[in-house]
Amino acid sequence: MIYSDYNDQIKKEIYDKYDLVAGIDEVGRGPLAGPVVACAVIMKKDSHIEGVTDSKKLSRKKMLALKEDILKDALAYAYGYGNPHLIDEINIKNATHRAMEDALNQLKLRPDIVLIDAERINTDINQLNIVKGDLKEYAISAASILAKIRRDDIMINFSKIYRGYGFETNMGYGTRAHYRALEEYGETPIHRKSFLKKFHERQLSIYDL
Repeated sequence: MIYSDYNDQIKKEIYDKYDLVAGIDEVGRGPLAGPVVACAVIMKKDSHIEGVTDSKKLSRKKMLALKEDILKDALAYAYGYGNPHLIDEINIKNATHRAMEDALNQLKLRPDIVLIDAERINTDINQLNIVKGDLKEYAISAASILAKIRRDDIMINFSKIYRGYGFETNMGYGTRAHYRALEEYGETPIHRKSFLKKFHERQLSIYDL
């Protein structure tokens, strides 16, 4: 069941009933290049770090500052990845689910329940799927921040290998500079071919004029 009305009462019931609550979130569904990255994290029940929220609302500087406190209060955390080849092979939604499942399965502690941002994954662990969970649920917000930092780090490293695409700033998203680089240099091995179909179709239509 996907909850759109997740509130403090539901949250209290969950944390009263279960000892180990994991939050899962992913980052990187929309980019033209790079992996989708998921994180699963189990936070201490009494953890309350000021400023933890959806990573999309935070600067990298703020996330890096929060990361230290999150890891101090995390009982366990792990990452999962869907690389560009997997995304092209099974599509982004399925690759995202695979990354979430891998992150969950790699936790050193088995949670009693998993709280996920509006997705349902393949697991025998109880799960609650929350619309806008990265805003409404603390554990999901923490997972969102860790996943975002990990993915940004990956793309910054790729920018040193594949120069000219601006991966260190656009993180693989389709900016004007990124599209110009594609026109000039072509695809890299970390580009998602299935995401570039429209780009290539547009190029072909130009050449056909």
